[in-house]
Amino acid sequence: MPAVNREPIKVAVIEDTPALGKLVQKIVDSMDGIQTFGVWENAEDGLKAIENGGPDVVLMDISLPGMDGIEATVCVKEKHPEMDVIMLTVHDDNQRIFDALQAGASGYLLKNASPDDLCRAIFEVRAGGAPMSAEIARLVVEAFHRPAGNEASQAFNLSKRETEIVQLVAKGLANKEIAADLSISVETVRVHLKHIYEKLHVRSRTEAAMKYRDSLERAPWSK
Repeated sequence: MPAVNREPIKVAVIEDTPALGKLVQKIVDSMDGIQTFGVWENAEDGLKAIENGGPDVVLMDISLPGMDGIEATVCVKEKHPEMDVIMLTVHDDNQRIFDALQAGASGYLLKNASPDDLCRAIFEVRAGGAPMSAEIARLVVEAFHRPAGNEASQAFNLSKRETEIVQLVAKGLANKEIAADLSISVETVRVHLKHIYEKLHVRSRTEAAMKYRDSLERAPWSK
């Protein structure tokens, strides 16, 4: 059976550091089966260049001048849902990861990824995979294993005891019931509630419960 000649995977690179953009271009063009479609230093120019299609994969930096990479990813996926976007970035914090994935990115690589890992990710994403650096994959797994309440508590700087109390408030328990449940005095509950109100910037237990519940619903892994 004769060999099938396949078109190379075309890769657009949007990276604001010229030296890195050229390096990525060199890596991509050195690999059989993939080639660069173009390199741009900002999202606006990149989006204009691919407005009518062209690339199969977009390597997107997050921290771009003007429109950032997450906003640009939303634009790419809205206009060209068939294009795959891989975030190529130095950021490895949970929120940025989830923001990028929710925007439509199919992969997330740190900029210290090896040339082999970069090229492998391009082939993998076109095969329907979701390539991620090992460090990123670990952060994603840890985020899903972590109780949502812990993340919400960290966001508001609540102590362990304050978290326990606001969780019980959110369940509708009265101060006396909370005191009995936690084996503390009602006065201690009141003191903790005062601190909780200050940290959540609310004035009542109802507002505290609503704000805490809202923070859980907004957690990336609860969606």
